Amino acid sequence: MDKIDILVIGGGGREHAVIKKLKQSKHAGKIYCAPGNGGISMDAQCVNIKATDTMLVTAFAKEHKIDLVVVTPDDPLALGMVDALEAEGIRAFGPNKAAAQIESSKVFAKNLMKKYGIPTASYDVFDDPKEALEFIKKQDKYPTVIKADGLALGKGVIIAQNYEEAKAALHSIMEEKIFGASGNRVVIEEFLTGPEVSVLAFTDSKTLKPMVSSKDHKRALDGDKGLNTGGMGTISPNPYYTDEIAETCMKTIFLPTMEAMNKEGRPFKGCLYFGLMLTKDGPKVIEYNCRFGDPETQVVLPRLKTDLVEIMEAVIDERLSDIDIEWDDGACACVVAASGGYPKKYETGKKITGLDEAEAIDGVTIFHAGTKYVDGEFFTSGGRVLGVTATGKTLSAALEKAYAGISKIHFDGMHYRKDIGK
Repeated sequence: MDKIDILVIGGGGREHAVIKKLKQSKHAGKIYCAPGNGGISMDAQCVNIKATDTMLVTAFAKEHKIDLVVVTPDDPLALGMVDALEAEGIRAFGPNKAAAQIESSKVFAKNLMKKYGIPTASYDVFDDPKEALEFIKKQDKYPTVIKADGLALGKGVIIAQNYEEAKAALHSIMEEKIFGASGNRVVIEEFLTGPEVSVLAFTDSKTLKPMVSSKDHKRALDGDKGLNTGGMGTISPNPYYTDEIAETCMKTIFLPTMEAMNKEGRPFKGCLYFGLMLTKDGPKVIEYNCRFGDPETQVVLPRLKTDLVEIMEAVIDERLSDIDIEWDDGACACVVAASGGYPKKYETGKKITGLDEAEAIDGVTIFHAGTKYVDGEFFTSGGRVLGVTATGKTLSAALEKAYAGISKIHFDGMHYRKDIGK
């Protein structure tokens, strides 16, 4: 295979992790990123095109003779960017619009699991807020989980502890439309308990190869307190995910999901994400994502030893079974540095210092999520700003390095969790 030019879609920490891994490939030629961010501009040429602008992305890919487009965020996948690229004969990594429904509609995903007997929480679907409230009142079981049907940047799930909270949640999702049209329908689901595990998998619709496991810390504050966020830090491997559980998941969840999508005429090709809960009754699916998770990718890909370009090409050509994917048997940890106030209102434009000092620590890499680069300096430009990531032989060694790295970094208002991996 000759060197190929690659365009990565998106502009967060996940995309930075994907780009750094693609850069290591012996097949990687020029790497572009649309829209990218300040940190990404150090590793790829950033192009000022919105991640959801299918027309402009397709035109750019044609004009620059791009050999591979990697579509990483959920929105462009749900909008059918892969379909548009493929229609123009451009090779793209990621599921088409029909397959991306597994994430873009919670209702579709729940009905799929029910139909094919894939273990998940029991649920009901409502498009009328009054009926939904009636149902919650009648159930009288708390906590109860309320999910907006469509995409909501990973924040469309509210866990209500009592009737008043459930009422407020339904009002804000279905009547105030805080997540827009995504809240036209809701899924009300039983609350599952147990350790959470994230498993990403490469699949070409015929073969499925899970990546190493990880654990995300969703809440904003230490001790899993505070609001839900896009993720405040991750570790890999997940200590709760044993070989035995992995085997059960493969048999009862991973392969059945791939086969269910084929039976529905929506073969899934790309990265399929399984958000799992290890309940006392065995592993169950909390959610599917149709793409690399963020910030899970930041701790999974650094452990990948096999050439990522070769894997992506094999997925597109449906020959994943021919590739042996190897992983580092150490550990990786990522601690997110967030803007003051995140996930609520926060200020941007704060100068960031200490990045070089942090990356001078052996095994530390910084993935930029919300930064811009102006006149040789980095400034904050988002809620989650940096993912300070470190590899180590053991999880405690990786965590120690990641925290040593983040202690060198400063910007006004910066906050991060002190208990990642605990």
